[in-house]
Amino acid sequence: MKDRLEAALGVGVTSLASMPVGFGLAGFKADLADGRKVAVKARQGTARADLRLEAYMLGELARHSTLPVPAVHLSEPDLLVMDFIETDGGGITPQVERHAAELIAALHAVPRPFFGYARDTLIGPLPQPNPQMDRWIPFFRDHRLLAMARTAEAEGRLPAKLLMRLERLAGRLDTYLTEPRHPSLLHGDVWTGNVLVRRQRIAGFVDPAIYCGHPEIELAFTTMFGTFGPAFFEAYEALLPLEPGFHELRSALYKLYPTLVHVQLFGSAYLPPIERTLAGVGL
Repeated sequence: MKDRLEAALGVGVTSLASMPVGFGLAGFKADLADGRKVAVKARQGTARADLRLEAYMLGELARHSTLPVPAVHLSEPDLLVMDFIETDGGGITPQVERHAAELIAALHAVPRPFFGYARDTLIGPLPQPNPQMDRWIPFFRDHRLLAMARTAEAEGRLPAKLLMRLERLAGRLDTYLTEPRHPSLLHGDVWTGNVLVRRQRIAGFVDPAIYCGHPEIELAFTTMFGTFGPAFFEAYEALLPLEPGFHELRSALYKLYPTLVHVQLFGSAYLPPIERTLAGVGL
């Protein structure tokens, strides 16, 4: 790896240390002879992800928003080199949450022309289809909820009876969900592991899963593992108020999508939250 990096970057590598990245990829922190520090992802074994797509998503966030993301220095199908973002091991405190709210609200505030994106993207290692559409609810229904559920059922991860219940929910989404004021660019995978903190501030957001959608699905995702809480929502809603009913119902419905992602990746331990959400709406 050291020789390949030196040849690709045209600069010496003075140290190379492993770091965890997941999904069958190898991760490294590299110190370069010119003083820079870079983060490296490399495909290994049976991993099939094209790392150029992650580079594309980071580049789109850098071009179209002020969200702090690492700059990409090299992208090849099996190799990605980007800025190493320094952190100090600090947790996500209320002060950090308020800073995150400012950044994410600014991302969501800019109107985009359509739902979906100019190309398909990924969430983790899984395909994320992004046909361009004028309405949010059909996009979410067909290309997030049902697309992930049907793939999970076809691969034996989701019981057929649970898929049938999700399909019944899909037919009623207009009853529960709302169309946003406009499509918004989303990071798409905001959870604790993708939020980097330094000195009580957000240092960066990594591992995006971008597309244009309803901000509420992004906000719901932030509650899935307790990443953000009341301080975040108070600061966010001071900038972009939410319609009534988000916390009471719509957040749980939107979390079905990332929960199905986890069913696909990690198995049946993530089925009970789906059962509870469906039972909560009488399905």
